[in-house]
Amino acid sequence: MRMITLITTGGTIEKTYDERSGSLENRGSIVQHMLSSLRLVDTRISTMELMSMDSLDMTEHDRHRIVDAVLLAGGASGHIDSADRSSGIIILHGTDTLCQTGDLLVEKVVNPRVPIVLTGAMRPYEMKRSDALQNLTESIFSTDVLSPGVYVVAHGRCLPFPGVQKDRQLGTFVRAGNQ
Repeated sequence: MRMITLITTGGTIEKTYDERSGSLENRGSIVQHMLSSLRLVDTRISTMELMSMDSLDMTEHDRHRIVDAVLLAGGASGHIDSADRSSGIIILHGTDTLCQTGDLLVEKVVNPRVPIVLTGAMRPYEMKRSDALQNLTESIFSTDVLSPGVYVVAHGRCLPFPGVQKDRQLGTFVRAGNQ
């Protein structure tokens, strides 16, 4: 049985429509709803609802909380001795500052023992033509085939950190300098 830790932080991927205000907001994780639509054979996903916010509102303290959660989940050698440790870690994150968090993870998670995958969406899961479920599915798959390290997985691509940036014009992530 493959075991994955999924850490939710909010971002566009988990925004829901508030009918009263007419706005999209992070009001809590909807990842269980997303996962219920997937057929995951021999895969157990343990969800850690760390925070629920737009990544533009994240502080350095919030990013360090993500690093701590990755270490707690056994993302680095020597940080956990459980037989239940994850074979991969996925972080649902807002795309606007996902690259800052990815760079911090590379700096702070020394000797990652599993793939640490950040993903998000340009359009919320609840909207038509959302990329949310595709990116989540690709991230789950990628934890089984990637070497230990820190990556962004989105839109059929996997890019290792550091050196990743969001390209707003293309609506995806690219290697720095490849715009």
